[in-house]
Amino acid sequence: MKSIKGLGMLRLFLLSLAVLTGFDTVLSAQGADANDRVRIALIGDSTVASYANPPKDRPDLTGWGQVFGEFFTDRVEVQNFALSGRSSKSFLREKRWQPVLDTKPDYVFIQFGHNDQPGKGDRTTDPEGDFRDNLRLYIRGARKIGATPVLVTPVARRTFRDGKPVTTLQPWADAMFAVGNETKTPVIDLHSASLRVYKELGDTGSADFSPSTSDRTHFSRKGAREMAALVAAAIPNSVPQLKPLLKAD
Repeated sequence: MKSIKGLGMLRLFLLSLAVLTGFDTVLSAQGADANDRVRIALIGDSTVASYANPPKDRPDLTGWGQVFGEFFTDRVEVQNFALSGRSSKSFLREKRWQPVLDTKPDYVFIQFGHNDQPGKGDRTTDPEGDFRDNLRLYIRGARKIGATPVLVTPVARRTFRDGKPVTTLQPWADAMFAVGNETKTPVIDLHSASLRVYKELGDTGSADFSPSTSDRTHFSRKGAREMAALVAAAIPNSVPQLKPLLKAD
């Protein structure tokens, strides 16, 4: 009887140990994942967006946000919430901001401007007025959930005049710098960086950045990767805490 009772106690002890060990293992795995995984959310317009089913006339259409994750180690998860046609105003009006916050990202990269320009109907914003107000709202919202907001100035269109790149987006880029300075928010100047690349390569040399000969706003996969590379290259100075998570190359 004593040996049977002892065997029963031993089994109970081993079962309890297995349960506790398994539970600790689960907790350990959850803790490691929570501590090691860094989530970056992107919001913006068509130049940032992902295209699972690109149009037949532009089969290579790609937003820079679609390939941004390629520049990070596997510890980073990039979630792209950018959508074609959205401005800083319409993204809010369509209630697309709260779902971004609900995913609890660690960082939120924000690029608007293209559809905030005149001629975009009720999506248009004033770079001296409501555009800045909208940026402040995004910044406050991100910080409220403990995320770090990062402003990205609007990528320049691939347009040239007399062989030189030209832009109409500077007022919105300037507004981002003003709000960034005011709120102590990091700003990545993709606008200036993209213009420098266009100037260096010229119209012909950068032609394969576009998804078609008639589209100078959006990008081919090659063009999108070049723009994403420019954003990634600015991270060590603008968002140094993400530098260790960039791929070495």
